Amino acid sequence: MKARKVKGLDPEGTLADNAERIVRVRLDELQSFIPRALDPDEVTALHDMRIAAKRLRYVLEVTAEPCFGPYAETALKRTKELQDLLGEIHDCDVQLPRIMGRMEELRAADARTARMRAPAKADDLDPKYATRTSSARAWRGLETMAIYLKARRGLLFERFLELWTRLERDGFRARLTFAASERVGGDGAVTPPSQDGNATRDGAAIASPAQSR
Repeated sequence: MKARKVKGLDPEGTLADNAERIVRVRLDELQSFIPRALDPDEVTALHDMRIAAKRLRYVLEVTAEPCFGPYAETALKRTKELQDLLGEIHDCDVQLPRIMGRMEELRAADARTARMRAPAKADDLDPKYATRTSSARAWRGLETMAIYLKARRGLLFERFLELWTRLERDGFRARLTFAASERVGGDGAVTPPSQDGNATRDGAAIASPAQSR
């Protein structure tokens, strides 16, 4: 998935101001996969959301502690949790088709073996020729693995839904947007965007953490 361009970056500006712009774009990018990613069959949306979470995580790893308000570090932990969970789902989505494909290859090989066992001029195939084929144990083991991966993927997707619901309930997006608009002074003190707890950047109002709950 191609990353969204971040407009308005200023080479002469501060790291915090430029990082804020990046965070806001990466947040929008992450949110754009909802509600599609809430459908378990939307494999591509889930994969792309994982990549978006990874991009947001990377920028927060560099900027959360030195540049932004305290919630940014909490948001970094939540973003990593989201990325890891989506990554586990993606692993299942990658492994399962490979296993299913290998099962079909082995079954096809055993079918050829069964045909070769039967007399050349047989009118029909006796079921006994399909038993005890060389790959039978292998593809049955793979079938067990396929069942496991399907079940594990279902469990992981339920955990993803729970995590995303919790993030929305806790105001993750609004609180990180606000934290990214705060500034850390040289003495470590955090300066809010304005006295009343609101900031307007690029025409967009940013709610304070209290307002975002």
